[in-house]
Amino acid sequence: MKNLEEALLLAESYQKQRAEERLSQYVPYPYQTLFHEGLDMRGDPAKQRLLMAANKVGKTFCGATELAIHLTGYYPDWWKGYRFDTAIRAWAAGNTTANTRDIVQTELLGEAGEPDEFGTGTIPKDLIVKTERLPGIPNAVSTVSVKHVSGKNSKLWFKSYEQGKEQWMGVAVDACWLDEEPPQNIYSQALRASLKTNGLIWMTFTPESGMTNTVAQFLNNIKPGQQLVNATWDDASHLNEDAKQQILEGLPPHERRMRSQGLPILGSGLVFPIDEEVLKIESFAIPAHWPRIAGIDFGWDHPTAVVWGAWDRDQDAIYIYDCYRMSGETPTMHAASIKLRGEQIPVAWPHDGMQHDKGSGVALKDQYAKLGVNMLGQHATNPDGSNSVEPGIMDMLTRMQTGRFKVFNHLSPWFEELRMYHRKDGKIIKERDDLMSATRYFIMSLMFASTGRKQEGYPEVALGTLDRDYPFYQLAS
Repeated sequence: MKNLEEALLLAESYQKQRAEERLSQYVPYPYQTLFHEGLDMRGDPAKQRLLMAANKVGKTFCGATELAIHLTGYYPDWWKGYRFDTAIRAWAAGNTTANTRDIVQTELLGEAGEPDEFGTGTIPKDLIVKTERLPGIPNAVSTVSVKHVSGKNSKLWFKSYEQGKEQWMGVAVDACWLDEEPPQNIYSQALRASLKTNGLIWMTFTPESGMTNTVAQFLNNIKPGQQLVNATWDDASHLNEDAKQQILEGLPPHERRMRSQGLPILGSGLVFPIDEEVLKIESFAIPAHWPRIAGIDFGWDHPTAVVWGAWDRDQDAIYIYDCYRMSGETPTMHAASIKLRGEQIPVAWPHDGMQHDKGSGVALKDQYAKLGVNMLGQHATNPDGSNSVEPGIMDMLTRMQTGRFKVFNHLSPWFEELRMYHRKDGKIIKERDDLMSATRYFIMSLMFASTGRKQEGYPEVALGTLDRDYPFYQLAS
């Protein structure tokens, strides 16, 4: 009996210890890792970041964990994001004082009002030096002192948007986490406070207010130094299909896309108003007799993107089987990645590929050709010889509507762009559309798709099955 009691006490102690060490147990999802890495579209550190995500995927926990890491200075081995080398001053805020207590404070310190839960948040209990109560609000904390690895103490203030901008003035902070979308005047004050120290500001929210100024700025006019990460239910493995279906059934139809994909209800609508589940297909070994082609969207002040597709000529159906999007790299690096997918595969390119590089004086398409990429001899055009966007868009949409356009379901970056590709006042927003553009270019040039036969008697190029360690298809030996 005594041994049983000791075992139960040990088990209870172990569970308590685990609850008080959530920070060291954090294993981020891929989208959370991407967010923590915090790079802008050029691959440079982003000081303003937005995690715009679906409900129930762990966005608030992600924001709270990052703040705890910065407050304590205990950066995990996998961390590639920004690092502070000394104790910091920080803000954490929600839309109301009550929500700040019940959500933000609870994630960081443990459930408010439950003494036994104190220290079970993302900040380890043994590193919480002291807390101060917020007068007039039961169980709410106003400030926290946190032991930093440097030996000094970091300081955290809890705030809320309902306090008004006056309560956000004056103080400079190194980091600011905003859970739920802030009003513009609050966001401006948070920016001011963090810019004084060249600090970080990050937001975690589901865009419940639609296409607000803040959401539109990150979606349609994102700047260097800013990062947008989108996460859907598919990015969180803890949500099974039954749970997703139960949540959807309880939502009005117009909210389902926003709640499940973390995307705003867009003013003028999606370019491709198609259920992405209709487009998704499990990966398979592509038949060797299906010709293949790729399309490239050259990166200037945005990523370089490439999309690879196979064409089932018998059904006139297109299958997108791979994609690549990368910022801040040279044509040499992009060309190497393209050739790994198959040097014989022809690559369609837009008319701006004829522009000459200011340094070398060599046209972009010629630079890639000299690096061994099988660039087509002419830029992509519509059947009438024009470069207009709309004919290519209509071809893609028609194929989607008639079941002749499929995308391998592991290509998350491609689907991410699809969800955000939209019109405003009838015009397509040319932001975060790199993979969509690359797709359109290769479809415009589909007549040049090739099986890999270079001459009479030359064997077909067969692409292998998906190697899960390398997200592309390699040429069979």
